[in-house]
Amino acid sequence: MIRHIVTWRLAAEDAAQRAADADGIKTRLEGLRGIVPAERIDVGIDLGETDGNWHVVLDSDFAGREELAAYQVHPAHLEVAAFVRSVTAARSAVDYLG
Repeated sequence: MIRHIVTWRLAAEDAAQRAADADGIKTRLEGLRGIVPAERIDVGIDLGETDGNWHVVLDSDFAGREELAAYQVHPAHLEVAAFVRSVTAARSAVDYLG
């Protein structure tokens, strides 16, 4: 199994807009369940109580490298990724064997 974890910092300065963008990311990524070849997709939004924390996290599992690679180029994922890029300022990711 490969665990794929991605975190984002949102670009919006306004707290209400940041919350809306975080919800948009969460809704879109969780909408990929059953569509892309992921074993599990969980999305969390930071509580906003600690300065410096990243705003949104994707925690997902894939059966292997082939499934992760297929996810990366899946049309539904690419559509979500375009939205995510439009509202984020920075991205960090880790893929590891779990």
